[in-house]
Amino acid sequence: MCEANAYLLKDGREELLMEAVDVIENEDNQVRVANIFGEQKIVKGRIRSMSLVEHKILLEECSS
Repeated sequence: MCEANAYLLKDGREELLMEAVDVIENEDNQVRVANIFGEQKIVKGRIRSMSLVEHKILLEECSS
């Protein structure tokens, strides 16, 4: 399994946004994440970091 968990950085803390993410798309100031179950979310922000070894995606919200 190559899926990752996506976390959203809020107030210096990482909050789980979605598990089993297999698609991540970046467009303008938005990031779309989708998982193997067909769920998807759009975050107004950017990718802060990704660790493929740890299966972890860290997103950061943008205020503008």
